[in-house]
Amino acid sequence: MIAKKMKDLVLNGSTIRAMFEEGKKMAEQYGKENVYDFSLGNPNTPPPESVKKAALAILQEEEPLRLHGYMSNAGYEDVRDRLAESLNARHQMQYTRDNLILTVGAAGALNVALKTILEPEDEVVLLAPFFGEYIHYVQNFQGVPVVIPPDIPDFSINFEALEAKLSQKTKALIVNTPNNPTGVIYSEDDIRRLAELLRNKQKEYGHAIYLISDEPYREIVFGGQTVPYLPKFYENTFVGYSYSKSLSLPGERIGYLVIHHEMEDAEETMQAASVANRILGFVNAPSLMQRVIGVCAEEVSDMTVYQENKEILYRELTAMGFEMIEPQGAFYMFPKSPIPDEKAFCQAAKRYRILLVPGSTFACPGYFRLAFCVSKETVLNSLEGFRQLAKEFGLGGQDVPKAGL
Repeated sequence: MIAKKMKDLVLNGSTIRAMFEEGKKMAEQYGKENVYDFSLGNPNTPPPESVKKAALAILQEEEPLRLHGYMSNAGYEDVRDRLAESLNARHQMQYTRDNLILTVGAAGALNVALKTILEPEDEVVLLAPFFGEYIHYVQNFQGVPVVIPPDIPDFSINFEALEAKLSQKTKALIVNTPNNPTGVIYSEDDIRRLAELLRNKQKEYGHAIYLISDEPYREIVFGGQTVPYLPKFYENTFVGYSYSKSLSLPGERIGYLVIHHEMEDAEETMQAASVANRILGFVNAPSLMQRVIGVCAEEVSDMTVYQENKEILYRELTAMGFEMIEPQGAFYMFPKSPIPDEKAFCQAAKRYRILLVPGSTFACPGYFRLAFCVSKETVLNSLEGFRQLAKEFGLGGQDVPKAGL
């Protein structure tokens, strides 16, 4: 018999993945071109050609037993050297290989960080809206998630609610910017304010409070926005990073965990995180992909398609009467549902073969997430369905000509 916790997880499952599977069934029924699946954050722009070239060269030139064998749990030393150099150049840090662990994506990085620092009943603060699996990551190590609602309507950090929820049991806070699902980039002023609050609370409680920065969308920004690099503002910071979005490699599960060189007990923390990487069952990150990112550390996929999709959808949906903030980064938007029950609204959208994710999945009911990492054709072809959906719910938008036509 499976564990009770797993029974609950199987029953409640991932809403996003369930929508994705439903989308595949609808595509078989109606034709893929007639289903508008905005449910899953799966990049639709290909990896840079340099990724393919690097992989082929490595397979042809590396000694096979070395390439496919075990290495340090933290990853190849020369690759970590290369990534440290790249991060230092971009963010004016002082990292060495001893500040980086190569991980199985950002999810692996976050789990390694939490395994390293959490004792049972330690509290981890989550700033809503957030990627729903954060809750499971925290509970994996008997931590207690503490959810902070956002400031509405701009989805900035709700400092009043945050300060009220910090306690002696607070061990960490997870920050995701650019944010999934809103596309919000937390301002430098807010990051400075957050850092100062945590420093004061560390002194008050007499123990470290860690900031865990989840950064898979760092390179996807619009309108000249910049994303503050959290370790520049707060010493006790981990950074979890993934190449799933920047290099369009979500299936390869490759990323890294950074341990700030000024972190309290940084050397011991690095050693513990390397052990955590092994005993969690990851052992080490995929060897071929480690080599590839070492070669392609400065490369980024073409992000222009996301910019164009964002502009079309924001312009058209707001003209139809949908309310939302304009995304500053990532490839999501988070409109307000025209009815309080956003799950019922997302169900209604399926009548027009539009797949959306309810905001309650991100601890923020009353909204829905739309992932615009799809083809421009999908965006354009979906607009008539959105118009009909808007009319069904009595939105007061104006009739606008079809975008791009």
